[in-house]
Amino acid sequence: MTQSNAISPEQAAAEVTQASQWIAPLRREIGQHLIGQHMLVDRLLISLLVKGHVLLEGVPGLAKTLALKTLASLVHSKFHRIQFTPDMLPADIVGTEIYDPREARFRVKHGPVFANFILADEINRAPAKVQSALLEAMQERQVTIGEQSFALPTPFLVLATQNPLEQEGTYPLPEAQLDRFMMKVIVDYPTEDEEMQVLDLAGITDATPLPQPMVDPAEIETARRVVNRLYLDEKVKRYIVRLVHATRRPDAFGVPIAPLIRVGASPRATINLALASRAHAFLQGRGYVTPQDVKSIAHDVLRHRVTVTYEAEAEGLDSCQIIARLLDQLPVP
Repeated sequence: MTQSNAISPEQAAAEVTQASQWIAPLRREIGQHLIGQHMLVDRLLISLLVKGHVLLEGVPGLAKTLALKTLASLVHSKFHRIQFTPDMLPADIVGTEIYDPREARFRVKHGPVFANFILADEINRAPAKVQSALLEAMQERQVTIGEQSFALPTPFLVLATQNPLEQEGTYPLPEAQLDRFMMKVIVDYPTEDEEMQVLDLAGITDATPLPQPMVDPAEIETARRVVNRLYLDEKVKRYIVRLVHATRRPDAFGVPIAPLIRVGASPRATINLALASRAHAFLQGRGYVTPQDVKSIAHDVLRHRVTVTYEAEAEGLDSCQIIARLLDQLPVP
């Protein structure tokens, strides 16, 4: 999206107001079923608005599955949960060809990836070949079965989870595959008050029914077009580029942390940071992107793309702390 395709902030603000009318009711309805986790819901909405995918990391029981199921139930869409296991095959995700003896020919059986919202639960429990089958679908938004290619439905959002505690029997995602996820979100425990509300809502044996659909996919497509047209000033674009470049050559930007970074963020991070910042501004009801939008989303876009050195690990530093230093020390326009 070039700047010439963007519109003025005033016109964008009017379009945002019109195209985002479904956001507030959607958030309220999600809040009836999901206590807290506002940041997680925002990140899911951002990914939905810019065709991204999310990798979640958190201990079990933090409502990661419930968040996506609730969102999917509020959109006229199809939801599938795929439990990743070490014995899975790519065909278990994308589908396969089955021989039909009555017609003496092969027919295609679609796998669970043919849905609008996919929960890839514990993605790092499956070997790399299986992970790649899903990640190819995420990137190309189509899958090939036999000699035929099939487009995936729209919208298409993958939410993958991985457990940060259990490492035995896991196959960590390589950097190239991690880079396909727009964001990596760390899901934390609820506050004491939020957990009291969780107890009131879910502390009974009766299952709480999921809400009925209230958002049409056409409304999402309209919102996506508006997000793409939000005003992104040249200074903010330069800030995004400098932030990503600072993860590769921090000394060139006056941030003395080069010995702590082994691999910096790729150009895909630059693209995703701009897209996510636009969507963040849209959710705030603005027709233009500010540096604060960039800073608000930077941790989630960059944390899985910045690999720290052994020296950083020895000092107890992770990528989030490195990114925080960059955000603190890099001049903001």
